[in-house]
Amino acid sequence: MALLVYKFGGTSVGSAERIKAVADKVKKAQDSGNQLVVVLSAMSGETNRLIALAKQMQSQPTEREMDVLISTGEQVTVALLAMALHDLGCEAISYTGAQVKILTDSSFTKARIRKIDDAKLRKDLDAGKVVVVAGFQGVDELGNITTLGRGGSDTTAVAIAAALKADECHIYTDVDGVYTTDPRVEPKARRLDHITFEEMLEMASLGSKVLQIRSVEFAGKYNVALRVLSSFKEGNGTLITYEDTQMESALISGIAFNRDEAKLTITGVPDLPGIAYKILGPIAEANIEVDMIVQNIADDATTDFTFTVDRKDYQRALAILEQTCADLGARKVTGDNTIVKVSIVGVGMRSHAGIASTMFKTLAEEGINIRMIATSEIKISVVVDEKYLELAVRALHAAFELDKISA
Repeated sequence: MALLVYKFGGTSVGSAERIKAVADKVKKAQDSGNQLVVVLSAMSGETNRLIALAKQMQSQPTEREMDVLISTGEQVTVALLAMALHDLGCEAISYTGAQVKILTDSSFTKARIRKIDDAKLRKDLDAGKVVVVAGFQGVDELGNITTLGRGGSDTTAVAIAAALKADECHIYTDVDGVYTTDPRVEPKARRLDHITFEEMLEMASLGSKVLQIRSVEFAGKYNVALRVLSSFKEGNGTLITYEDTQMESALISGIAFNRDEAKLTITGVPDLPGIAYKILGPIAEANIEVDMIVQNIADDATTDFTFTVDRKDYQRALAILEQTCADLGARKVTGDNTIVKVSIVGVGMRSHAGIASTMFKTLAEEGINIRMIATSEIKISVVVDEKYLELAVRALHAAFELDKISA
């Protein structure tokens, strides 16, 4: 008998028919001898509908009241699934995050989980019940309802799996696993049987939308085996665990990309101690995250400083940098919001030379100019012009034979 945590996203519970399909899947799993906790998101589109309603009341909705409002979406789906399970003759009970109790801090709309009281869950599981829990939400020490931010139901599921020491946590989505790259860009992309937490973290941070990054971090921290599966077709999905010997043969596991990039450069900056802080300090104070950074020293004791930001922050960052340019007496500021980041990811890179040269050679042969480069133990990222994104992904996918390597 296995203890499993299932999580179903908004698309999976988007209608009464789909909720009934989830109930069938859950009942079959319980009939096979498993204990089950099921975590649900709100119906697809429901959270956006509630946010729109809030903005009709208040242009900048009060965050505490916003959490009270948007937490109701999951309350609907857990009750409906429990009803559907009852109709199948399956004992089930639904809980909100507050009822469980999922204790969080008091950061409304973006709370973090501190502790889960698993006593009630264990009692119900031991009594043979399926426990259905509202994802995305919890309660702070003062009893206020809190929410965990977009995609927070993934984090709820992983946190419950960690608290219960579940055998696996299954994340059901509208895709059937993690692919070597986005199949919409490269039709030859292959579903991975398994991937490490490190690789999945990189893929998630670099633009892969399969899992919320916080849930992967949580799973890695507490060693919760994650499996990504499709709600709509059978299959084994992709298992996410720590590195094992089976993975040593695969140099590269996947290619990630991010379209939402913009690049800023300030040239002719005096080459003095603390100059990086003077450039990036005002950017950080504006709560703008910086990604890749490159600094070049010139012969005339000046430096050129280039960094990337999210494209939505481009205009704000550009205005701040132009003011910094004037303050420092630098030469000029230039920017480009038509760039993308393409990355190769793989734990096998640690022990194999020549990965970077293969990447750079492949891009050169396609006439793709590299604007910036960043590396870590398990990834190499390059910035290229946006028009070359699909060509770069397909060329790299072929160069590393990602459609052929056995996962």
